[in-house]
Amino acid sequence: MFGDNPNDAQLKASWDDFCEQLKSAGDLVFRDSTPNDDIDRAKGFRLLARNIALALQFNLENTDPDFPELLHYFDPLRKQGGDNPDALYVGAPINGEHTYRISGNRGTARYFAITVLEDGNTPWGGGVVGNLIDSDLHVEEDGSFELIVGPDEHPGNFIKTTADTWRITFRQFFADWENEVPMKARIDCLSDVEHNPVLSPSRLQAGLADSAAWVKESTFYWADMLDRWKARPNDFVSYRQLDDNAIDATPGGEPLICYWQLPRDEVLVIRVVPPLASYWAVEFGNYWWESMDYRYQLCNTNCHQAQLEDDGELLLVVAHDDPGVPNWLDPSGHREGYIALRWINADHYPKPECQQMKAADLAAYLPANTRRITSTQRKAQLAARRLGVIKRFPY
Repeated sequence: MFGDNPNDAQLKASWDDFCEQLKSAGDLVFRDSTPNDDIDRAKGFRLLARNIALALQFNLENTDPDFPELLHYFDPLRKQGGDNPDALYVGAPINGEHTYRISGNRGTARYFAITVLEDGNTPWGGGVVGNLIDSDLHVEEDGSFELIVGPDEHPGNFIKTTADTWRITFRQFFADWENEVPMKARIDCLSDVEHNPVLSPSRLQAGLADSAAWVKESTFYWADMLDRWKARPNDFVSYRQLDDNAIDATPGGEPLICYWQLPRDEVLVIRVVPPLASYWAVEFGNYWWESMDYRYQLCNTNCHQAQLEDDGELLLVVAHDDPGVPNWLDPSGHREGYIALRWINADHYPKPECQQMKAADLAAYLPANTRRITSTQRKAQLAARRLGVIKRFPY
């Protein structure tokens, strides 16, 4: 019973504080700037609940840099910070004084980047120590690779760490969801370390405290960021144009982000001619920086999936009802959120133009030769999405 162990009072206090901190994080949902629709209220609380698991993974479970494991961050059920529907994000904690070997098969994702981070003043760390992007990583003909990460120079694939190094992240962006294959790899610490499997009360207490803090800090961080775009609706700008935080940005092409707000009887048309790029994508999500449910809804497109007009223009329509064009962004019941455009390794970085109008005026606005899609084609388009997601996240 309680009191049989000398640490009981401390452990109970830690658990009580963990629960209280999570309880106070709910204040996020009721801020003056957050949407008050039923769906946004519900998804705000679901965001907090979903991210408890990620917080525990980061701060209690996979938190030992002596014995790290490569685990994915986001998936269709766990999201934050404007997750890319094309992506598989994988990472592990590391210690800048240790040496690690990451080995396996690179897979065939259109875009592949490895980033090593220092600890910092954001929930996702600080500055980038080093990275390898796409062809920077030497891969054998059979797809196998080996990467060394550590403080001492090493031949071949290598990223040098610093004393403040904290995490390694792998980004894989899939253009052809049905045919591109994810990386399969492992990480091994090569330094002389001894595994201690014992979970001590003090380690549990620290993990719970850090996890609760991370849930609150990370979700408030992104909501604060979106409020800054909210002052510039329908305007695509980089977050570094609004904020100088050194948060881990996607190497090779920082996204342009736009805030949208759409009444039920209006549509938003976005037009741009995509540049020559190794990869580009359009992402679409709600106020909470979560992508819509990309298994079942059209909430993104990319350099493989998009259908361009005859003149090479990308024409996107944000509409609550299917507008009958191939590149539909479905608000999925929301009336506001974000759009992000990534041009990766592009020859230039064009800024899209936005035109908001009544839904009844869309037909007259669109050029006569605008590409169309039938209901049968739409069903096939949606079915292909789920097949692609299952391939990326098989279980």
